[in-house]
Amino acid sequence: MATLALTSSLADLRARLGRIVIGYTRDKTPVTAEQLLAAGSMAVILRDALKPNLLQTLENTPVLVHAGPFGNIATGNSSVIADLIGIHAGDYLVTEAGFGADMGAERFFNIKCRTSGLRPDAAVIVATVRALKAHSGKYKIVAGRPLPEDLLRENPDDVAAGAANLRKQIENIRVHGVSPVVAINSFPTDHPSEHQVIRDIAAEMGARAAVCTNFADGGRGAVELAEAVSEAAEEPSDFHFLYPDTASLRDKIAAVATRVYGADGVSYSSQAAAQLDTYERAGFGHLPVCIAKTHLSISSDPALKGAPTGWTLPVREVRASVGAGFVYPICGDVRTMPGLSANPAAARIDLDEDGLIVGLS
Repeated sequence: MATLALTSSLADLRARLGRIVIGYTRDKTPVTAEQLLAAGSMAVILRDALKPNLLQTLENTPVLVHAGPFGNIATGNSSVIADLIGIHAGDYLVTEAGFGADMGAERFFNIKCRTSGLRPDAAVIVATVRALKAHSGKYKIVAGRPLPEDLLRENPDDVAAGAANLRKQIENIRVHGVSPVVAINSFPTDHPSEHQVIRDIAAEMGARAAVCTNFADGGRGAVELAEAVSEAAEEPSDFHFLYPDTASLRDKIAAVATRVYGADGVSYSSQAAAQLDTYERAGFGHLPVCIAKTHLSISSDPALKGAPTGWTLPVREVRASVGAGFVYPICGDVRTMPGLSANPAAARIDLDEDGLIVGLS
């Protein structure tokens, strides 16, 4: 999925598939899919998958839906191909980067923009009252269970208590030279006083902010945000990468850890250190890094809320996605395969006796 998402053409897809490393010889020389004569057949299978899906909103705005590599273990962005098409199809191209700005936006800037050649004029940070209250550290939230009732009550002080997270995410956009806009994604349980706290935080950080009710009101509910983004996009942009291609893999990891996550430094297991050395010797040192970590915290520890300081990023393993075009360190207790719920939707999907699909509703 990550390889497909970062591909810029059919020829590029074929080349990336050929660069996939499937193993190493005894002397640590990479063995590629090209050497196994498998890249061509894989390209044939994926030829049509390279074409983005054209959909539309209820208000007839065109939408290109293509690729979905998970944002905590991969790039977390839609495809380069879709962006290259969309940039020529309207006055504005809005593209999504998954999870927090510490992951989705950082990878958009430092991985996807390197591949596509496109440069962002503005970046939208989606913030919610619920999220900032959660980052106050005052509530116990359990996946799959209802939110605590107290979290849904009017309490602007708790929104302010979680403000450090939003401030850091605004900084994470600015460190790449891009103008941030805070979109306040409104829920029915929110209160105007709580929205005002988020507006005040954004103003304090020199960022625009807008309340969004587009989920309930459609395009009318996003007019304020659209105007704020348009204004931000007109400002001079100083977009730049966080690190150069020529930096070592360790320096690239350290740049993301210290400047985006707020870590004091990086520690490596003996296995991770050896893997980094192997990748550098194999010629993969020019690749960007895609740090696999929890999405529940800016840090690598899901229990740390807000914008924690005084911690070290622990790298326990490092893998190379040479076909996709990045090296990914694995930090903390994060899994590289997505988990399923106790009752996944796939268990309900089937064919009936007439060959019709059931279980999708």
